[in-house]
Amino acid sequence: MDNEVKGKGVSRRDFLKGLGGGAIGSAVISTGLLDPNKAEAYPTESTGTSRGKSTINLKVNGKSYRLEVEHRDTLAEVLRDQLGFTGTKVGCNRGECGACTVIINGRSFYSCSQLAVWMEGKEILTIEGLEKGDKLDPIQEAFIENDGPQCGFCTSGQIMSAKALLLRNPGPNEAEVRNALSGNLCRCGNYNREVAAVLAVAGKGR
Repeated sequence: MDNEVKGKGVSRRDFLKGLGGGAIGSAVISTGLLDPNKAEAYPTESTGTSRGKSTINLKVNGKSYRLEVEHRDTLAEVLRDQLGFTGTKVGCNRGECGACTVIINGRSFYSCSQLAVWMEGKEILTIEGLEKGDKLDPIQEAFIENDGPQCGFCTSGQIMSAKALLLRNPGPNEAEVRNALSGNLCRCGNYNREVAAVLAVAGKGR
């Protein structure tokens, strides 16, 4: 997962560990944690409090949205609560389980560890964006055919991690698939079938 904040030497996982969602905004202000694509942190004077708001432009699944969000709102919260993309699951809300994985600019990220205000101008893909009309994406079909889902709660995050891998490497080997899925915890322990599903799409099914 791409959880490293450039130039600060601190991971978003470490940053969020031990914090609840309500503490995120104030922690951003107090630590000066940077958006990796901006030159400076959101200053205290522009936010006022951790409940300060901004209007942002998001592009999700190819469609543009203009939204007012609190500075402490995570991308996962905005996707689910404001836009209705509930296929993005929230399991731990601490950047540990991977259920909330989405693709941002072609790379997989935990959406619970990304603030919504960092997403201006980025291309966001959720599980809902994979289906084209009535046709499932090949990786979705492969998960069904290989019995990848069990309880299904973690499945959308696993599929998004697999999709990100296949976008950058259409022919991964088993080790590469397992590495790509290593940030996604499966409550049912169905890892072998999930790996088989990704390998099937890559033309390397067992």
